[in-house]
Amino acid sequence: MSNGHSFPDLRGAATGVGSLPGTDAREAARTATGALEQLPFLPELPARGPGADMIGRSAGLLVELFAQTEPSGWRFTDRPGRDTRRARAWLGEDLDALEEFTQGYQGALKVQAVGPWTLAASIELKHGEKALADPGARRDIAGSLTEGLRRHLDEVRRRIPGAAVVLQLDEPSLPAVLTGGVRTASGFQRLRSVDRQVAEEALREVIRSVDVPVVVHCCAPDVPIPLLRRAGVAGVSLDFSLLTEREDEQLGEAIEAGTVILAGVVPPTDGAPAQSTALSDPAGSVQGVRTLWRRLGFAPELLGRRVLVTPTCGLAGASPAHARKALSLSVRAAQSLVDNPE
Repeated sequence: MSNGHSFPDLRGAATGVGSLPGTDAREAARTATGALEQLPFLPELPARGPGADMIGRSAGLLVELFAQTEPSGWRFTDRPGRDTRRARAWLGEDLDALEEFTQGYQGALKVQAVGPWTLAASIELKHGEKALADPGARRDIAGSLTEGLRRHLDEVRRRIPGAAVVLQLDEPSLPAVLTGGVRTASGFQRLRSVDRQVAEEALREVIRSVDVPVVVHCCAPDVPIPLLRRAGVAGVSLDFSLLTEREDEQLGEAIEAGTVILAGVVPPTDGAPAQSTALSDPAGSVQGVRTLWRRLGFAPELLGRRVLVTPTCGLAGASPAHARKALSLSVRAAQSLVDNPE
């Protein structure tokens, strides 16, 4: 059951996962909008430090919940402190820059935030254990995040009135949450797995409460595709190289049901020879996508509409030149799915 909002009808589109290198908001906005005509995104710049990282940035969106950095990582606190103020200030700076480079823009636009399960698996309670261990804390995080996302989306639409906003929820910890793979705060044990129905319900409530199409991004193995579909996502974003045969079939069922796939195929760095080869061959980088599409028996002419191309993960660790190259390659690879679907 979706929230009633379908993914925008795009053809041969590409986008970024979220993060870019550097600390210059204007340069990042110029890159994200200049390279991606159909689906630009609001960049994240974790190199700025705590509060610009994905956990800190999303903690800054929470309403009436506050977090700060400790030696062990992020921890909830009673009142907003320096880290919260810094996270909100940087987000405002990023929105200013994006607004500047989207004057008169009409079209789809993606923004990202960490989902409730990865937040719960990443932030400690005041007494020191991960919030994931406390069902009440998990519910509070989901509710607070939902309200914060509503406000954030309203602000984005106010600044860029021509944008058809898509929300990406980053849930890299979700597979570990479901399988008991999240370590305790001490690191010596693992927290009990969360029931899949409980996880699904929490995601469904967040998705249902925002009035935009929602994509869930997970760059870990074993993405729970059927769970995400039932929770109401309009799209699933994943590292295509990590798909198993079982997930191939689940992906096929999702596509058949109307879910859009954001296939992460472009290397986020250019260190290895295989990656350098992929970066010089846009059409080749999506050959695996074409092969799977043929095997699943879908019409070739639908490929460029139902599959978007992205890097395999965020580009924070890349050089600025490589980040631009990776986004440009994603665009060319996506277009090749339209021009040469078979």
